[in-house]
Amino acid sequence: MKKIHPYLLAVMLLGLLSLFASASAQADNKQTDENRLQNSGEVMKEILNIPDDIPQSLIDKADCVIVIPSVIKLAFGVGGSYGRGAMTCRSGDNFQGPWGAPTMMALEGGSFGFQLGGQATDFVLLVMNSSGAGSILSSKVKLGADASAAAGPKGRAAEADTDAAMRAEILTYSRSRGLFAGISLEGSTLRPDNDANERIYGRKISAKDIALHGAVPVPQSAHLLIETLNQHSPKNLSH
Repeated sequence: MKKIHPYLLAVMLLGLLSLFASASAQADNKQTDENRLQNSGEVMKEILNIPDDIPQSLIDKADCVIVIPSVIKLAFGVGGSYGRGAMTCRSGDNFQGPWGAPTMMALEGGSFGFQLGGQATDFVLLVMNSSGAGSILSSKVKLGADASAAAGPKGRAAEADTDAAMRAEILTYSRSRGLFAGISLEGSTLRPDNDANERIYGRKISAKDIALHGAVPVPQSAHLLIETLNQHSPKNLSH
């Protein structure tokens, strides 16, 4: 039997170890993505169960919702400031159908990293029209520049229909230490997290195909998020 040169054997072993490490890292990353989807559902359920948080009139007029759970200030540093979550839209050409499969999203930069006070903060963004949805799903957008954004009003009454709320493409909210409020995220950027989408759905697929074209079914880890939205806001009342 021909012997394998020790150097070649070492290279082969290192290659195998690298493959195992890569596969393990991919599995860990997918589990993290699935946990993030589950957490997004829990955040949405808790917030929508309190009528004084997001006004029903606004959630009923939203075409899409973005949830970024458990953003921590300590994660915000030079070149590494981001939070990750999910975006789901109502299905159908005119956003008239039930809420569909989520695309993973990343929220980056901006001044909000200095407003968190070291506490885990959840962000919820309501996307109020198709223009805002299309922009976010296509590429990175800067809030306040590429897409108009405003701190979302709260409360169960008609005060929700303020001029700012009616004009903005995106309404932004935060929850920290149990306190829920509108928050300005101007200067931050939103983009599809394509790597996370590939891990969740098992193939390369665009955020638009996921959120707008029904290209994939709702993954198990996102059932709570989608079921919560379909229960609390089954119909789009903006049209």
